[in-house]
Order: sequence, then structure tokens, then C-alpha cells
Amino acid sequence: MSRSITLGQYLPGNSYVHNLNPRLKILALLLLLVLLFSLKSFTGLITLLAMAMILLFMARIPFRYFLKGLRPILYIVLFALVIYIFFTKGGVVLLRIGSFTIESEGVTEGFFVITRLVTLIVFSLIVTLTTTPLSLTYGMSYFLKPLNKIGLPTDEVAMIMAIALRFIPTLMEESQRLMRAQVSRGADFETGSIFRRAKSLVPLIVPLFVSAFRRADDLALAMEARGYRLGEIRTRLHEDIICTRDWLALLFVAVLIAISFYFKL
Repeated sequence: MSRSITLGQYLPGNSYVHNLNPRLKILALLLLLVLLFSLKSFTGLITLLAMAMILLFMARIPFRYFLKGLRPILYIVLFALVIYIFFTKGGVVLLRIGSFTIESEGVTEGFFVITRLVTLIVFSLIVTLTTTPLSLTYGMSYFLKPLNKIGLPTDEVAMIMAIALRFIPTLMEESQRLMRAQVSRGADFETGSIFRRAKSLVPLIVPLFVSAFRRADDLALAMEARGYRLGEIRTRLHEDIICTRDWLALLFVAVLIAISFYFKL
């Protein structure tokens, strides 16, 4: 499988982060995201990013996975940086280009948003790389269970979300394979205007959808062959138990949030 896309992949391991309960990981991720978007200072943001990198190291995830995880959002990062630098005014004028000015407030806000986005990606990668798709399914299903009271099939919704996440790398690999096949036949995806390059991608859409539907059909047949039925109560081979290390990790996240709000970071 192509390793250019890390989101949705699982990296086997036996680290402290790998062994955390999947429900705890999802809850901790949600709490950390709330904290991430409530931080107002670079000090708090850099501290949170440093903690994310420490967790990445504790999970024994190679640094190249972190770099590959940032690759899909590179253009978003650059676009956001340009928007903030040129259109956010305030502070000292650093550079003047005709009628446009680059001011200190725009540069500060631009790098603040980029740091926040990178931190978000790191935390998301830590969860997906250290948790199997099946464990993610059970974890999401647990938090969605209250919606059963209004008739929402939470188990099926969680299964759909986990399968969609799992097949992101597969579909990206398929699209790259189709692009290489088209290039070998003389197609050009690299030159010309952005509209011309977008138009050249149209021939990839139909075969990509055909491949996706074929994979979905194969997956449905495999699930039925293994006894999966909609609405049936499912059991697990291994019980999902929250132990001491999980409570300690959750306590650490709670303390971190309390400190951040106390010092107004």
C-alpha cells in the first residue's frame, strides 16, 4: 500500500499510547481539540504542540509519518498564511508592495493559525496511527449510544465512519495508480493553468468511482459471509476495560485544561 497518506492508517505497536483504551483516546482528543481552539496565546499553543510531539515520540511513530500527514494540508496552510499576511492589518508595517502591506499583526495571526492546524493534525494522527479501525468503531459507537433513543442506528453509523476513514489511503492509492496509468498514455496533469489541470482530472473520476463501488461491494459480501447483520447485537472477543493507565492519562488531560484556563493561556 502507498504510504503517502497516513490518515486512516494503523501503525502496529506496543507503546503506552497504543495500549490506551480507544474510548479514552477519543474523549481525550475531543477535550484537547476544545482546549486547542480556546487557546489565545502562543505560549499555550506551543506548549500543546510540544506535548503532541512528545506523545508522537512515546508512541514510537517515525517522524516521516508526521511529515506525510502534513503533506495533504500543505496548500491549505500556505493559502491561510497568505490570506492572513496580506489581509490582516495592525501593528508595525513590515513590508509594502504597491497598495498591499504586510503588517506584524497579520504575520502573527498567520503563524498562530498554522501552528493550531499542525497541532490538530498531530493529535489526529496519534489517534488514528495507534488505534485499529475496529477499536475506533467501538469507541465511536460508545459515545453515540445516547442517540439510539431517537432511533439513530449508532453502531452502523460508527461502522460507516470507521470504514470511510480506513479507505482514505486505499482510494488515494487508487487515484495515484490511475494517474500513473494516464500519464503513461500521454496525459499531462502538471502543466497549464489551474483550470486546464482540473479538466485533465475529469477522466479519472469515472474509473475511481467504479473502483470504489467495486470495493464497497466486495466488502459487503465479505461482511455478510462473516455473519454481519444490521441491527444485531454484536459481542467482542476482548472486553473493553478502562484501567489505571487510562484514568491517569485522562487526569493529565484534565489538569492540563485546568492549568490553561487558570493562567488564561
